[in-house]
Amino acid sequence: MAVLVNKQAPDFKADAAVGPNEAKPITLSQFKDKKYVILFFYPLDFTFVCPTEIHAFQDALGEFESRNAQVIGVSVDSVNSHQAWLRTPKNDGGIQGVNYPIVADLTKSISRAYDVLDEDVGIAYRATFIINKEGKVMAQNVSHRPIGRSVDEALRLLDAVQYNEEHGEVCPAGWTKGKKAMKGSNEGVRAFFQSK
Repeated sequence: MAVLVNKQAPDFKADAAVGPNEAKPITLSQFKDKKYVILFFYPLDFTFVCPTEIHAFQDALGEFESRNAQVIGVSVDSVNSHQAWLRTPKNDGGIQGVNYPIVADLTKSISRAYDVLDEDVGIAYRATFIINKEGKVMAQNVSHRPIGRSVDEALRLLDAVQYNEEHGEVCPAGWTKGKKAMKGSNEGVRAFFQSK
């Protein structure tokens, strides 16, 4: 599997469902120099772990937006399939109420470009990419299909990316917003441990 960290995120242009009755073309590059992007891949519409994650991103959408970040979901399903799932109530396993773009990667070209396509099955693994405003991948996480991702961790990673950009300090293990970071040096790590 390719490691895309510190590389330009592959651009794409595809149709996305933006609610149960609307679709629009979306490109990754439209956010360059404007927003951070949380790009996440999930295996399939109308499945089981996926709606819990999709709703978790929706529940945290205000947190991402307050950090100037755009959340985008991607699967190999069609826009029509996405929209049918968006019309399905949450209590019936649907994703009704989700309003960030969900991209249709019907050709599987986006999943391949990010190297998250399980070629044997033809669907993506669970993958999350944190992309900075310059379009560079700052963090990536890929899990097998039975393992749901942590939206809190995606938010924490975004916070760490932004903190490093703003302050130049590095973020130690388990760092969260508001906690102490450190200088990226021998002196910095010594000072960090001595302050504990």
